[in-house]
Amino acid sequence: MKARLVAVGERAPGWVAEGFAEYRKRLSHWLPFELVEVEPGLRGKGRDAARAQSDEGARVIAAIPRNAWVVTLDGRGRGYTSEQLAQRLEHWRGQGRDLAFLVGGPEGHPPEVLQRADESWALGPLTLPHMLVRLVVAEQLYRAAALLANHPYHRA
Repeated sequence: MKARLVAVGERAPGWVAEGFAEYRKRLSHWLPFELVEVEPGLRGKGRDAARAQSDEGARVIAAIPRNAWVVTLDGRGRGYTSEQLAQRLEHWRGQGRDLAFLVGGPEGHPPEVLQRADESWALGPLTLPHMLVRLVVAEQLYRAAALLANHPYHRA
């Protein structure tokens, strides 16, 4: 099983890219994990935000691997404790399908992306910068995999 984080936005700040790379490397022992950046829709004066969101959605859907289990990152999704996320990761592994985690643009996911999703995961009630979400997802997946492997990383 492989996992892919499909994220709207390009050129993460150095500290985000470095942090993501570190957790990606750590996670690779248990779950190969890649980042696919999707070009954001055009926004600004005289531009239609709904059109930008729809364009992003089409690019996100195109980046989903065939037959992948799709999880949107969405504030209305289901929240997990670290232990619950580990159980969820074990469930996903049992399905034998690749995983795709989707991070939307400034307005969130358009309806067509939400319809394509198999489930939604909320990182919590706070609104996080989308670049930071990349790092948080990588760390939390690493923590879940470490829990499943009885690795001492998680000490709660």
